[in-house]
Amino acid sequence: MSVTERDATQPRPLPGVSMRDLLAACAAATAVSTPPRAPEPKTPQQRERKAA
Repeated sequence: MSVTERDATQPRPLPGVSMRDLLAACAAATAVSTPPRAPEPKTPQQRERKAA
């Protein structure tokens, strides 16, 4: 099989896994594996604005 023949073949979808399920699994894995952001430290200027 030549390179052009191999490249011309259409990729076959995997049976049993929809694109929607695959994307949902990736989003869930990202949400679970990403640590929460640390709160930003408050500066004295921000404290004064809240008190006013």
